[in-house]
Parts: sequence; structure tokens; C-alpha cells
Amino acid sequence: MTASRRAVCAFVASILVFATLAQAKSEVREEKPLIQVALLLDTSNSMDGLINQARTQLWTIVNEFARAKQFGQAPTLQVALYEYGNSGLPAAGGYIRQVLPLTDDLDKVSEQLFALKTNGGDEYCGQVIGVATKDLAWSDSNKVYKAIFIAGNEPFTQGTVDYHASCADAIKRGIIVNTIHCGNASDGQSTGWADGAKLADGQALNIDQDRAVVAIKAPQDEEIVRLSTELNKTYVAYGARGRESQVRQELADVAAITPAATAAGAPVQRSVSKANSLYQNSTWDLVDGTKNGQVKLDDIADKDLPDNMQKMTKEQRRAYVDEQGKKRGEIQKQINDLNTAREKFVADKRREDAKSGADTLDAAVLKAVREQMQKKEFTTEAK
Repeated sequence: MTASRRAVCAFVASILVFATLAQAKSEVREEKPLIQVALLLDTSNSMDGLINQARTQLWTIVNEFARAKQFGQAPTLQVALYEYGNSGLPAAGGYIRQVLPLTDDLDKVSEQLFALKTNGGDEYCGQVIGVATKDLAWSDSNKVYKAIFIAGNEPFTQGTVDYHASCADAIKRGIIVNTIHCGNASDGQSTGWADGAKLADGQALNIDQDRAVVAIKAPQDEEIVRLSTELNKTYVAYGARGRESQVRQELADVAAITPAATAAGAPVQRSVSKANSLYQNSTWDLVDGTKNGQVKLDDIADKDLPDNMQKMTKEQRRAYVDEQGKKRGEIQKQINDLNTAREKFVADKRREDAKSGADTLDAAVLKAVREQMQKKEFTTEAK
């Protein structure tokens, strides 16, 4: 091989190496950001107020995550749910139950929150943190925001599992532990709640779990909720789980309009959640499934399609799903535009009232995540 040919080969090889590296870098950048959050809720007798706050404020918290972006990309949100301190659970397991593993099915999270029942028991914080740390499918990536939020009111020191070890193990795996003591700050300090958060780079928060949350009403609320109902009509359920999941969606809407939930603003917050990127239903909806590339419409058996699609040609089916997706996008834009105006109205009203609402579950969680997510290079749009 001549010197000139060797030079050409070397040049071509360098281009191929550069192209490979550039492609790998691009693929890394295109990997969708991820947020993983585990909620550990005390369901002993005294915690009815806490559970009600979690039920009514879930969608407010989800919407905060929806505002976050990492390197310009919107994230995927996974939520896990545990209950602990309930006498109805086996004592051998520390009165602990995994209600849900990490999941992006937010309707299922809502459903299970409303299914929780309180019952007096012993609250073992160290043990439930250890269980959640070891048993959940946490990401190994250091770019992922991973956090445990544990809420309760009894001493953090209860049980045979030392919370020092559990919290140290969590942060070793990159999982922040935020503690939410249901009571005053001095009691949380003296009973270990503040120390548990400090050990795992978290925040020690305090709330009044019995406070009735009252949302500020805005002129846009009624139209946002109406559009949410219209949004449901664009979902195209498929497969054995399709109808079941669609019913779950409808039940979550109904749960959001109970008197306590309505007072807390849940109908509006849920409606806004359904209009953002975190609300994905690819496992049962053909619009989301085909858009995300998780489902090939032509591969779906006729029997797994809705009745109105079974007699359509393949071209008609694709056109129908595309049409529903277009309608959904238009409705979601209307909701988001209305919500932009609504948030300005609410912010102005809050300034007038000079009320921060910082002693409720949603405010406590939002305060923590805004600061912690910045360390993972997430930016959050101002509300």
C-alpha cells in the first residue's frame, strides 16, 4: 500500500470513528430524561388527613414535574407508592406494603391513593425506607432525579431497622430521602425526622396534615374541566386491558370532583395533567402507542380493536387514529393556553391575599423538588 493510500485510509477511518462517536453522543442526548419518586405514606389511624392531601394534591405535584426539562427535553415520570404503619398489614413484614412499583400510569396511582384505608399500627420508618430502596427498579444513571418522600407523625426511630443505615444506603444509590413530619418542626427535630433527611441529602419538611386545602378559583376553571371531558373522547382503547384502563381514567376524573378534591382544586389540576407530556397511556391507547412507536397499528388483531374500527381498512384505521391524535393536540393546546392565563390570575390573587400555603403536602414536596432537581440539571418553568 502506497503512502498516499495509507493516508486516505487513515482519513476515512478517522471520519468513521468521529461519526460513530457523534452518533453515540447524539443517542445519549436523545435518551429521555427520567424522574423517579417513591411516596411512603403512614396509614395509621391518625393519618386520614395526610392521605386526603395526597389524593387531592397528586395532580398539582405531577404538574410541577411536567414543567421540568433536562437539556431541553421533557421527562418521563415514574411514581411508586408504599403504605406503612397499618395494623391490617402483616407484622412480620413490618406493617409495610408496596401498593405500586415505579409506574408511569398516573391514573393507577390516583386509583390506589383513593383505595388506601387507615388503621392504627406501629410506624417503622427505617424499615420502609430500606424496603423501597432495595425493592424498586431505580435507575443506575446519575442524571435521573430519584427521591423518596416519607410522611408520618410518629418518632423516626421506631422499629428494629436503624434509619441511619437505611438513609445511608439510599443516598449511596443516589436516592434522596425527604422527610415530611406531620406536626410541628420542633417535634420533627427531636424525633429523628430532620436527621433522617440530613443523612440522605434531603429536606426535612413539616406539614399540618389536617389542614383543609382550599384552592383559588379562577375564571378559566370551568372551561378547563369541560375540555378534559372532551379529551377523553380522543382515546382509542385497544387490547384486553384497554377498556379496563379507560374506565380507570374515567374513575380518576370522578375522584377529582369529590367535595374535598374540588375544594383543593383537583379537577383543574388533573385536567392540566392530562394535557401535558407526563400523561402517557401507550399501553392501552392507540394514539399514544403509535405516536411513541410502542405499537404498530397494522399488527393489532381485529378483536383487540374498538368495535368501530374492526370493519375499517388499514388505511382507514391509520387515518382514524391520526384524526384522534390531531383532535387531542388541539384540545391539549386549548387547556394549556387557558392554564397559562389561569396561573397568572392565581399568582396575582395570592399576592393580594399574602398566603403561601406552605404547610400542606403539595407545597412541601414542590419546595423540595425545585431545589433538588436543579442539581440534576433540570430546569423548571416559573409558575
